[in-house]
Amino acid sequence: MELTPGMAVGIIPFAASDEGLLRQAAAGDREALDELFGRYRFLAYRVAFRLLGHEADALDAVQEAFIKALIHLPSFQGRSSFKTWMLRVVSNAALDLGRQRGRREAVSMDGPGLRFREDCEPLTHPDPSHELNRQDMRRKLQEALCQLPLAQRQTFVLHAEAELSYREVAETLGISIGTVMSRLYYARQRLRTLLEPWVRSE
Repeated sequence: MELTPGMAVGIIPFAASDEGLLRQAAAGDREALDELFGRYRFLAYRVAFRLLGHEADALDAVQEAFIKALIHLPSFQGRSSFKTWMLRVVSNAALDLGRQRGRREAVSMDGPGLRFREDCEPLTHPDPSHELNRQDMRRKLQEALCQLPLAQRQTFVLHAEAELSYREVAETLGISIGTVMSRLYYARQRLRTLLEPWVRSE
């Protein structure tokens, strides 16, 4: 959305595009900047959490990623969408943090991290037994994800959790669509093998 002479800075147009918010932010509109980053904070957390498997680390990664994004925002040239650019920064920050701190042996899906996830996905099944089963499924999936090679895990999370298309994942990671497809194929094969014993026991 283009800014018009009569449009006051600080007023966010309804359903303003990312590009419109970027232009307003470049003009010094702090509210536009807050709105832009606010659109992706939950998604950024989910991606970081799936990559790291730990709430505190995910929150640290998102904070670090947002700081880096703010610093480098003036150099963002729009060759990709803001969403894919932001998720590249977030996923790289998460993997960097994971390398620095090492993989944690215990992966917990309970506590504030799970509630944060549910904030963006309201419960549709009030049955407590069903919710316990969902939590167990997420825990098993997280444990399996942590056993994937980093490149496969990053590609799978961006596609499955962030719901990016093959082309968007390729843009985010700077790889070919063929590489995306290959990584997803092997990631799915590995996850199927890892989760099969649990699925059979259900």
